[in-house]
Amino acid sequence: MKHVEVDDQLVSAATPAPIPEEDLKKSERDLEEGSTSVEFDDPPSDDPNIVNWDGPDDPANPQNWSMKKKTINVILVSSVTFVTPLASSIFAPSIDQVMREFHSTNEQLASFIVSVYLLGYCFGPLVIAPLSEMYGRLPLYHICNVLFVAFTVACAKAPNLGGLIAFRLLAGLAGSCPLTIGAGSLADMISKEKRGAAMSSWALGPLFGPVIGPIAGGYLSAAKGWRWSFWVVAIVAGAITIVAFIFMRETYAYALLEKKAKKLRKETGNTKLRSVLDNGTTTKEVFRLAITRPTKMLLFAPIVSLLSFYMALVYGYLYLLFTAMPSLFEGEYHFSSGSVGLSYIGLGVGSLTGLLISGASIDRFAQYLTSKNGGEPKPEYRLPFMGGACFIVPAGLFMFGWSAEHKDHWIVPIIGTSFLGCGMIIVFVSALPLYAATRFSAH
Repeated sequence: MKHVEVDDQLVSAATPAPIPEEDLKKSERDLEEGSTSVEFDDPPSDDPNIVNWDGPDDPANPQNWSMKKKTINVILVSSVTFVTPLASSIFAPSIDQVMREFHSTNEQLASFIVSVYLLGYCFGPLVIAPLSEMYGRLPLYHICNVLFVAFTVACAKAPNLGGLIAFRLLAGLAGSCPLTIGAGSLADMISKEKRGAAMSSWALGPLFGPVIGPIAGGYLSAAKGWRWSFWVVAIVAGAITIVAFIFMRETYAYALLEKKAKKLRKETGNTKLRSVLDNGTTTKEVFRLAITRPTKMLLFAPIVSLLSFYMALVYGYLYLLFTAMPSLFEGEYHFSSGSVGLSYIGLGVGSLTGLLISGASIDRFAQYLTSKNGGEPKPEYRLPFMGGACFIVPAGLFMFGWSAEHKDHWIVPIIGTSFLGCGMIIVFVSALPLYAATRFSAH
């Protein structure tokens, strides 16, 4: 029996077809353990029709790429994973400008314009994940990057609120690509024992992009107007897209071996040649598995259901603040349009504090519990810190709301947002091993 390392999110592509009928407890255990190992039956040694890597040192295998080549791809994936979450919130400080320009006073609509981007994050992975399993990661990156730039430009040129909402949704759909398959791209290139630094750089995007966005957007909107928030994102994303077309390479082993098999079939005329990872799953079955498997986990695996619900709730709090803070600090505290962006620094400071606390303590505490309980590591050993963060998050929200209602000094609600940011990051980092496999599908 042979073990092949694959991405957590794309296990279904290489798993035998009866996944939906397998025992749910086994699926839940695999998810909780963060399993990245899939077993394949060894093909007969004399079978000439199996196409595999040319030995363990095959340079075509992304695991054997040079450090320079891996670094370039990690930087590109991390960069685009930073830009798309940043785009979700960069124009939040200018939402009042938007509503004034289009002559609307609907506060619910204002909140929806900011948060509709996240609907794209919800539904995009349901299409992107199975497509990446069939055609590889590289085509999805290129297509989604181009679409993201196009829809962001469309947001900058939006003639009315309806158009802005529609283009924000479409930009979110395209922008979900690096968050859906980014971790898998890194896992394709870097062994599990060495991928910590790469994963950390990639994870900074989803964690800090939404926080840095409003800080930059506040001054952009004050200096150039709300449309320039989108123009800047489009320019940066466009530059990354061009560089990606030149330097980014396919990392998904299934796609690479399938391409190799196709080339050999053409050269040799042997139509029976097939990839060692080809299990005969049809396109229809891939889509079915991509939708039903995370749905089944979400509905019937309590660990996934609870974490998905709570992570969505905490992320919702974040975007609630994004829409509330411009009105509060510009209307009640009379901040200028540019200074409104600075009110988000509290979130940034709190997030950085949470990252330092979790980075220094969670792994160490998990190791302590592991040694105390027979040496068997379990992802649940990381959760005690989440329990503490569950109190920090509502405390920060209460402090923000109470001080704003009573018109206390402006620093008090900002301190409240720092508590929220700290608790939010601790929650995310604590849940990461349990949540990673289905965070963009089930959630």
